[in-house]
Amino acid sequence: MRAFFSLSSILILIAAFFLILDARKFLVEPLYLEESCRYYVLMPGIGPLALARDLARYGIIHRPVYLVARSWWRGDWRRFQAGEYLLRPGTTPDEFMDMMVNGRVALHHLTLIEGWSFTQVKEAVSLHDRLQHHLDQASDAEVMTAIHARRTTPEGLFFPDTYQFPTGTTDIAFLNRAQQAMQTHLDQEWTRRDPNLPYVSPYEALILASLVEKETADPDERPRIAGVFIRRLRRNMPLQTDPTVIHGLGNAYTGRLRRSDLQVDTPYNTYIHHGLPPTPIALASLASLHAALHPTPGDELYFVSRGDKTHQFSVTLEKHNAAVRRYQLR
Repeated sequence: MRAFFSLSSILILIAAFFLILDARKFLVEPLYLEESCRYYVLMPGIGPLALARDLARYGIIHRPVYLVARSWWRGDWRRFQAGEYLLRPGTTPDEFMDMMVNGRVALHHLTLIEGWSFTQVKEAVSLHDRLQHHLDQASDAEVMTAIHARRTTPEGLFFPDTYQFPTGTTDIAFLNRAQQAMQTHLDQEWTRRDPNLPYVSPYEALILASLVEKETADPDERPRIAGVFIRRLRRNMPLQTDPTVIHGLGNAYTGRLRRSDLQVDTPYNTYIHHGLPPTPIALASLASLHAALHPTPGDELYFVSRGDKTHQFSVTLEKHNAAVRRYQLR
């Protein structure tokens, strides 16, 4: 009888040993993923039994009992954080459980491009399927109220950058974050600005930065163009910049600016009205913000596009007209 019990104990120990080995192997082997990557949404209140059953149903794990045992043994299931998780090739059950315990949810991204209008910003936000949408039908003023902005016009108030966020983030939270980012960068640049600039507020600097943004994509030209605009402001000369005219035309702009368009009286027509337009006309990059507050000194009052994404700068109207004939009227 003693021999029988001894043999049984040995067999049990052997079985337990191999069971433990198999469980350890399960926890460190990659999950079964048919696709290159897969998202899994852990709902609030889900326990280890339901989680293991769910993963087995999708074919992500083949021995769910080990997942349950691991969760109960370490108490992980009490700390699972609901959310969407990204499972990449090579992710093991052990790593996946650590992800859920630590709340390392999947992050999606949306990029706001410098030079975009608010219409383009709002369209990009409304088309992103991982955001919760509350502002799709909202007016501009309603959007600004929802994000607790100080101004009623949203144009140019959002910083162009790539933003990461988890699924379920609201469009309100997203826009509020982009607005705060712009305000932070603007405040920082404003505190380090050159002396004796013709701005009464950071907002005016933001307006001019948006003009610089629309005039050139060449980083080396931005401070130079800002310098031209500032000298014209000081001399009470109209800025005469085409992007403001185009912005003022709105949907009436056909894709090609005509001479008659320069006579259309809108608040943004800087051929007719002196000074800055009433609002920014686009999202300004950090480089354009810096240029508007650190313009290149000099005597140049004019510039014209060479047609190769650079500009010809001139001090006198006579030389400017010659450059226009050379580069625009040829």
